[in-house]
Amino acid sequence: MDGDGTTLWEVAVLDGGPADGLRVRVADRPGVVQVTCSCELDAPPSGVRVDALYLYRREPRGRGGSLRYGFDAASP
Repeated sequence: MDGDGTTLWEVAVLDGGPADGLRVRVADRPGVVQVTCSCELDAPPSGVRVDALYLYRREPRGRGGSLRYGFDAASP
């Protein structure tokens, strides 16, 4: 938040992994961004879904001054 209590949003670019090149808006520069992708199920029970989870970590210095998050290949 800035001094007047409003949230500061900015565009970040995701590098690598399944969301490579995706541009997202984030608030207050979180250290980690979580991306999920739905998985297809054969005859799932009612109300059940499965999502693959991917983590992107904020890079210390974005190239060209932009905010960037790099794919964490060790993410679960």
